[in-house]
Amino acid sequence: MEKLFILIAEDDEDDRFLLKAAFEENKFSDELFFVENGMELLEYLHSQNRKNSVEKNPHFILLDLNMPKKNGKEVLKEIKANKVFCKIPIIIFSTTNNEQEKKYCMELDAVAYFTKPVSYTDLISTVAEIRNIGSNSYKNR
Repeated sequence: MEKLFILIAEDDEDDRFLLKAAFEENKFSDELFFVENGMELLEYLHSQNRKNSVEKNPHFILLDLNMPKKNGKEVLKEIKANKVFCKIPIIIFSTTNNEQEKKYCMELDAVAYFTKPVSYTDLISTVAEIRNIGSNSYKNR
């Protein structure tokens, strides 16, 4: 199984811990890189671009919507408008379960939208599905 580099924007420390545990529970050996808000995510991408370090561009981004400094919708819009980053697949992972939000994100070219599950068991299966979609989206970009 290919080892992926996944950039995860998640402001909640408990959610970061649970995501990491769910990837491990699924026996994925992917490299997970966490940022805590939209500004950090954009700064990371731009710093890699300045270093001409495209090999450190993520296979996909897992993006929370409700974050401080710059929310996920703003980040999604900015990334998809950037000719350097627009091909990076973005999967939304949010507590927001609103059809208008989902529609807006999908119109901005998110590859999938997942509502955060309540139970850890559901998180484990959701992470497997997210990884599968992210990996396939990266290969088909």
